[in-house]
Amino acid sequence: MIREHIRNFCIIAHIDHGKSTLADRFVQRARIINDREFQDQILDSMDIERERGITIKSQAVTLPFESASGETYELNLVDTPGHVDFAYEVSRAISSCDGALLLVDATQGVEAQTLSNLYMAMDHDLEILPVINKIDLPGADIDRVKHEIEHDLGLDADDAVLISAKTGDGVPELLEAIVQRIPAPAGSELDPLRALIFDSHYDPYRGVVIHIRVFDGVIKPGDEILVWSSGARYKVESTGNFRISLVETKELRAGDVGYLIAGIKTIADIRVGDTVTLSDRPCEAPLPGFREVKPVVFSSIYPIDANDYDELLAAMERLTLNDASLVYEKDSSAALGFGFRCGFLGLLHLEVVQERLEREFDLSIILTAPSVKYQIELNDGTSLEVDNPEYYPEEGHIATAAEPFITATIMTPTDYLGNVMTLCMSKRGEQTSLNYLDERRVEIAYEMPLAEVLFDFYDKLKSISRGYASFDYEMVGYRDTKLVKLDILVNGKAVDALSQLVFRDNAAERARQICRRLKDEIPRHQFKIPLQGAIGSTIIARETINAVRKDVTAKCYGGDISRKRKLLEKQKEGKKRMKLVGNVEVPQTAFLAALKSDES
Repeated sequence: MIREHIRNFCIIAHIDHGKSTLADRFVQRARIINDREFQDQILDSMDIERERGITIKSQAVTLPFESASGETYELNLVDTPGHVDFAYEVSRAISSCDGALLLVDATQGVEAQTLSNLYMAMDHDLEILPVINKIDLPGADIDRVKHEIEHDLGLDADDAVLISAKTGDGVPELLEAIVQRIPAPAGSELDPLRALIFDSHYDPYRGVVIHIRVFDGVIKPGDEILVWSSGARYKVESTGNFRISLVETKELRAGDVGYLIAGIKTIADIRVGDTVTLSDRPCEAPLPGFREVKPVVFSSIYPIDANDYDELLAAMERLTLNDASLVYEKDSSAALGFGFRCGFLGLLHLEVVQERLEREFDLSIILTAPSVKYQIELNDGTSLEVDNPEYYPEEGHIATAAEPFITATIMTPTDYLGNVMTLCMSKRGEQTSLNYLDERRVEIAYEMPLAEVLFDFYDKLKSISRGYASFDYEMVGYRDTKLVKLDILVNGKAVDALSQLVFRDNAAERARQICRRLKDEIPRHQFKIPLQGAIGSTIIARETINAVRKDVTAKCYGGDISRKRKLLEKQKEGKKRMKLVGNVEVPQTAFLAALKSDES
């Protein structure tokens, strides 16, 4: 295919605006898969994506298209996620494209993540083609959405293509607009090879499959490639395109999006964002990668069976190959053994990683309470960053503690403004702006601690706004806070996996919450078990699991009361002795229950 007939584009939008449905219509029109094999969300290959109705991984597909002029084009589409936790996936997709379809729901209008993704595309100088979707719905208000596209996004609404991805209306016109409006890729086939790794996955038979966008040069089987950052050299075994399945081609030329297989078994050699070139004729400089990943939520992952540690290590390596935004290092716990301290982009990202480890790698794992990274300054002037309660210094050695703050941008219908403001203030938020976008929508910005958003903020926001409010956030730096380490004691012993770093004013309520949940999860023993929340040596919350009482007087029929009292006193002494030596087994469900709020 000549380069002038290639179009590389992605679909960007807020969550649930119809990206995957539109991709389905494109795939059907291209006829690269027959009707028997077709299913909804065809590019969402993971079970989790289908069950939750969200896109987690960006997926590439090559679509042949014959335009009205009779010329054949090759459209390389990258479908992207919409949730704020997967913005890194979006940046990866954008870096490999020349244009973007900005999809806007005709009933919802412009939302927070729509703006965020638009700015990201503009930073990469992509050609933006606005598309208004769901025009078939009774609640569609096309004139209002066009006004929002012009007023909020600064794009020309007259250029917007009206479609219904569900019914297919307007999709042929959109394909024509892609060909006419999105530029052909630049680059030269005569220059040294420069290809960007924008994704990869692991095949158990063929090794690492690298997803690349070729900017300059040509790559074909038999070439020896050089991976820029690691210096690793491999001989290319095959190249090809994504047509739902992998389809081999003779070569990949400048402008192409495709894959290469080179028998790579060492996963550490391949990093997303790296540059691939030829070893005998390397390029002068690597391609600029996309933005660096910055994890904001930290949690430790441990295998339930300590013997599964090696399997967990292999699973983490393969998962990071496919999910470059996951960061991890080795960790250990007195209660849970050896595991990994992981960094995630958000709580949904954490849940998805947990489910993928359990489903794709058949592992039984446990996660500790999520936390953020705090900056601690000690009395002697030294500074350190702490994301794990285990490494929190003693209270008397700390001069100041600072926690990360975010700017939360929330767009909501005016009917729910009061509820949203109440929720944000309960999370220690400070309002920084409030703009009425029109008579029905308002944009409100709050600065609040990231730690307050971790557990249930997003769920509560959707609940109080009946799903209409949209949420986006960005980091704004660190601010001083009153931080304490909350220890949970089971039968007088601190369980390190349950320890948390919390805001001092919230510590007592959080401790009571965890103790109540543990009381429901830990089974009763032959002796009373105290569950306590403590800050240092100060107990701030307590629950008690009552003992299972054996009726030792069951065999006493009548007779003197002293006989019964003697047996009860003997039992009492035995229980006291048992409590001194008795260990309490904390079930895995108790660790999970401790992470949840009372409302969940």
